[in-house]
Amino acid sequence: MSLAAIILLLVTLQRLGELVLARRNTERLKARGAIEIGARHYPLIVSVHAAWLIALWILGLDQSVNLVLLAVFVMLQGLRLWVLATLRSRWTTRIIVLPGESLVNSGPYRYISHPNYAIVTAEIAVLPLALHLPVVALLFTILNAMVLSIRLRAEGRALVAVSASAVTAGNGVPARATS
Repeated sequence: MSLAAIILLLVTLQRLGELVLARRNTERLKARGAIEIGARHYPLIVSVHAAWLIALWILGLDQSVNLVLLAVFVMLQGLRLWVLATLRSRWTTRIIVLPGESLVNSGPYRYISHPNYAIVTAEIAVLPLALHLPVVALLFTILNAMVLSIRLRAEGRALVAVSASAVTAGNGVPARATS
């Protein structure tokens, strides 16, 4: 098995595991009264990410690997784990808000508002580049940016709506949309 195939297998297994974790966290949050915002665009996000992985499998399976860019991708995985560890049970791939909970402002959220989105954006570019697939990197960076613009608007509306209801209901500060 080539190094590229091993990397793609590990990334695919990681993403599948994250979907399982996200589903479990989403169910638990909803059981606590959380609400989902912007669900209509979620299939589009899943489609872009699935197409990215499929493109990498089809075009990158037998490619040589740029070890410097692979090291960058591995560092991004450390940052991804930092996000998951910071959000714990509030991490999900959907926009889920839990009224009455305060925004997460620890871990990477001390430095930027949407660290997970920044990490995913970098991953979408870096892994194809590590496999010598610059066209895939460019194409999916553009597609991800388009989907992310929809997502960020939906998340902004969610935080404003929950913030307004929290103020009128006296419930405190809204939860960070946990994606």
